[in-house]
Amino acid sequence: MAASDVIEQQEQPWNRRRLRSTNERLLLDRLRNAGAASRAQLARETGLSKPTVSSALASLETAGLVHEVGTLAPERGRTAVLYAPDPAAGYALGVDIGRGWLRVAVVDLDGTVVSRSDVRNRARASAALADLVVDTARQVIADSGVDPAEVVHGVVGTPGVYDEKQRRVRYAMHLPGWGRAGLVDRMREELGVPLEVHNDANLAALGEYTYGVGTGSRLFAYILIGTGLGMGVVSEGRLFTGAHGLAGEIGFLPWPGRHKPERLEDAVSGVAVVEAAREFGMSGQLTAKAVFDAARRGHPAALRAVELEGERIAHTVAAAAAVLDPDLVVLGGGVGHSVDLLLGPVQEHVRALTPLRPRIAPSRLGEDAVLLGAVATALDTARDLVFERRTTGV
Repeated sequence: MAASDVIEQQEQPWNRRRLRSTNERLLLDRLRNAGAASRAQLARETGLSKPTVSSALASLETAGLVHEVGTLAPERGRTAVLYAPDPAAGYALGVDIGRGWLRVAVVDLDGTVVSRSDVRNRARASAALADLVVDTARQVIADSGVDPAEVVHGVVGTPGVYDEKQRRVRYAMHLPGWGRAGLVDRMREELGVPLEVHNDANLAALGEYTYGVGTGSRLFAYILIGTGLGMGVVSEGRLFTGAHGLAGEIGFLPWPGRHKPERLEDAVSGVAVVEAAREFGMSGQLTAKAVFDAARRGHPAALRAVELEGERIAHTVAAAAAVLDPDLVVLGGGVGHSVDLLLGPVQEHVRALTPLRPRIAPSRLGEDAVLLGAVATALDTARDLVFERRTTGV
């Protein structure tokens, strides 16, 4: 026997396993993307033979990855069984860490939220914030009734950028001490769930693309305006993060302040709205929400502050338009919730600033954008992990 024949015979079992796995994944992806189907439908749409489809579906059903969800009775022929992915085959965790709120959700593999908690972030130290994340996530998992071992992957959204080499978050200026090394590792260890960490504006952009107003956009920018300022960019359905993960950190752009040079974040944020309102004559315990509410009632100083905020946001949009040429700019975050007041001034000032005119729209997801982006990102990995574990026994 020739050596090549021996190699071919040795490779055949591995090749058959790989081919079976490829076919199973093809069918699972088809069912997930286009809905329940029968064996005959799957054979027609994938080009696989009916025996191959039947064998692959049997393996997927044995692995707990698909299940029967009903029948289809055609006008002619036998009643066909319909199959769909089993959403309970695994679960994913999404976390949104904000200065004011912590939002945590557990979802099944269909993306359906099975448990969620929104709690005030009253932590004043990084260790306390890490404890709050772990405790809240544990409670959400417990409330879901899911075996913690079935939560296979998690994604955390946070201000700043996670540095994988130094294992810490950088540039999270509004979360004191959050840049300490080891905090993310500690959360991973205590939760027992693999965690990825991503910038909140990036996740909000992905959330808006997956579930919101950005769906179908070729290239859009999501501008997150809240305690700070950030931007996420999605091109052809994929997040653009730059060479070091810092793309979209527009808060660092220089801004000509009245008394000294500032960053754009100092001019376009909830804090900036409050400061402008005070300069125009408002007093008392002010928040950005209070200023916008007063503007809706016609308060002159509040109206001037909102107009100024609209002008500054327009500069941000104009900069994004010049660099990225997006077909859509989405305004989100805490300040973005007041687009009913801001959209007109922003559009008016953009027309005065630049000949580039991307469509400007409010976030459809509102305060859930970051959390839903975290969920969508976690699901991508969780589905791969569950498939691998259940089909290979790993």
